[in-house]
Amino acid sequence: MKKLLNQSFLTNFISVLIIVAGYVSPYYPETLKAIGFFAFSGAITNWLAIYMLFEKVPFLYGSGIIPARFEEFKASIKSLMMQQFFTVENIEQFIETEEQQGSKVLNLEPLLDAVDYDKVYEALVSSIMTSSFGAMLMMMGGEEALQPLKQPFIDKMQGTLQEMVSSERFTNALQNGLNAHKIGEQLVSKVEMVIDKRLSELTPQMVKEMVQAIIKQHLGWLVVWGGVFGGILGALSVFA
Repeated sequence: MKKLLNQSFLTNFISVLIIVAGYVSPYYPETLKAIGFFAFSGAITNWLAIYMLFEKVPFLYGSGIIPARFEEFKASIKSLMMQQFFTVENIEQFIETEEQQGSKVLNLEPLLDAVDYDKVYEALVSSIMTSSFGAMLMMMGGEEALQPLKQPFIDKMQGTLQEMVSSERFTNALQNGLNAHKIGEQLVSKVEMVIDKRLSELTPQMVKEMVQAIIKQHLGWLVVWGGVFGGILGALSVFA
């Protein structure tokens, strides 16, 4: 609010100087006083209106409206986010666009990398050993006889899975199985939960500071133009 205070102070200070000049100047004293008083009243009124947006003033109904109505501000923020950005239609359109462009909405590579192929091999060996071939295999050295096959089996398994998930048939089946509308609804629900959680942490002071940060750089000019137009009206009132 430093910029606002500087602009307000400068405008009010100039208005007071014009008023003083009206009392000491031998030339057009009434005109100078009218311009000064009207300019001062316009500037101070606008400054008070701005101040009342953020601060509660005793005996002035409607002052401090932003902190007092912070629940409505939070609801407006949520409404803006959910209705303009995170709609089911927007998310559904995004998913469909990504799919049409060949992007991987569901990337399976991390899942394939996370597969424990050693356990897959061990499960295969265990199945063989408990089958009718187990006794025969025991006579040929048991599980140790299969050890040389472990790495070729793992490499073959990895290659097969990679080919499978990269195939056109699998991709088409995956795309057909993906319900963009359902995914959009789920994402919207999760986004709404995050927004609700964050908004519940807001306080009136935080809302006030948020609004100030957005509009404070423009508020000072309301005081300046209040003084300018007030001075013009003051001059017109003399000539009228």
